[in-house]
Amino acid sequence: MVENATAAGAPEWSSPPPAGKDQQAAGWGILLQISMLVLAFLIGHLLRRRKVYYLPEASASLLIGLLVGGLASISNTKANMRGGFNFHEEFFFLFLLPPIIFQSGFSLAPKPFFSNFGAIITFAIFGTFIASVVTGVLVYVGGLMFLMYKLPFVECLMFGALISATDPVTVLAIFQELGTDTNLYALVFGESVLNDAMAISLYRTMSSVRSHASSGENLFMVILRFLETFVGSMSSGVGIGFISALLFKYAGLDIENLQTLECCLFVLFPYFSYMFAEGFGLSGIVSILFTGIVMKHYTFSNLSENSQRFVASFFHLISSLAETYVFIYMGFDIAMEKHSWSHLGFIFFSILFIGVARAANVFSCAYLVNLVRPAHRQIPLKHQKALWYSGLRGAMAFALALQSVHELPEGHGQTIFTATTAIVVLTVLLIGGSTGTMLEALEVVGDGHSSPLGEARRYNELEESNYVAPSYEEGASSGSKIKMKLKELHKSAASFTALDKNYLTPFFTTQNDDEDNMDEPPQNSNRGFRGRM
Repeated sequence: MVENATAAGAPEWSSPPPAGKDQQAAGWGILLQISMLVLAFLIGHLLRRRKVYYLPEASASLLIGLLVGGLASISNTKANMRGGFNFHEEFFFLFLLPPIIFQSGFSLAPKPFFSNFGAIITFAIFGTFIASVVTGVLVYVGGLMFLMYKLPFVECLMFGALISATDPVTVLAIFQELGTDTNLYALVFGESVLNDAMAISLYRTMSSVRSHASSGENLFMVILRFLETFVGSMSSGVGIGFISALLFKYAGLDIENLQTLECCLFVLFPYFSYMFAEGFGLSGIVSILFTGIVMKHYTFSNLSENSQRFVASFFHLISSLAETYVFIYMGFDIAMEKHSWSHLGFIFFSILFIGVARAANVFSCAYLVNLVRPAHRQIPLKHQKALWYSGLRGAMAFALALQSVHELPEGHGQTIFTATTAIVVLTVLLIGGSTGTMLEALEVVGDGHSSPLGEARRYNELEESNYVAPSYEEGASSGSKIKMKLKELHKSAASFTALDKNYLTPFFTTQNDDEDNMDEPPQNSNRGFRGRM
């Protein structure tokens, strides 16, 4: 009787040991992750100190993950390490991505960014849309011509959206190290920050269209729903940023014994913005990005000096940890994950197609921007080539591809994921490693040593003195009329600066003038994504 009871109860009494073993395995997994992070930061420091440009920090982190994952995959510890080093795209989108995107918006140097805001919006929104559609159409046509694995049209557009998320983390780091034109840096940085949000919105829109394909929703409704999501997300981010500015202006938290509370509230607002948007079915990435821009421009000046130093260091710290961890994991997962290498043609032609789509994005948008800008503000051809070359892919494309594995049929999702990982590795290692050579070949190295303040003031003076009112005399062509109207629109956009200085800044902040901070060049506080990756 006792033996039977013992035997019957054996599974219950034997359950704690496996739980203990699982906890031990998780501990070893966390130790491994910490060790790789320490190694990545030390190698990154050594590379910066030695000025080794052919192996940037992101590439080094990716290689560390590849090496460890490769060793684990050929040993008998693969299953144990996989359990201790588990990663889900939900963890990426909810915990790793928010601090990276917020830091991207928070670390913007306002003067070069907003002086190029029209061009950045054109490249990030219109250009990303062009790149997504061109990539999707070319992949679909390639499948019809039996050049590559055939996918349904909506899934081709999903692939085009996720692969259009650029992540020039290594390019920007070398831009800062070597010194490039301030406006070129602002264009590359601003596009990389905003097109992440655009790519996510496009991907989710296409995914929703695929899920409700039977509803017969037309293209107009798809575009309208996308615009509603994007504008709603941006509005929620800006609104929460303004609320935080008013709170810190009137709550009286900038006294010594309340600085801890002040910092805690400041840190919570970005996550509140992100989760608020996600909860209402909007884009948390777009929301937290604009919250970061608004909080840096208005809320930050309402903090005490000690709190300003703390929050700036805190977000720089967690974004650096998150970015490095993401690149390590990408390398680890590429070595450990099951891939579909049977469709090499899909990978090869996808690389060609995204190069064509990137060219369509950059050169068409640059043409439109140059139609609007005066002669001294034109985007030169060498800067356009640098923009085209800087379109490497990173963590955002990888995370969306990993998500597509669960959303699409097995063969389709696996093919997209394998192609995306191959593209990420090739672009990060090859483009990242050759960025210094590219800058020298394009003769843009050293352009950034002129004073950004001088450039901004010279730009404002020329804008005021050289602007000519639109004229439609002597039978002007319709093309010249459009050009004149675009220039007039561009001129009227400058009124936002006056609105900000005369009304918004006095209303939302405790100080009316912060020109010195606005004219500072970009700091080395963003290594990617954004990421943003």
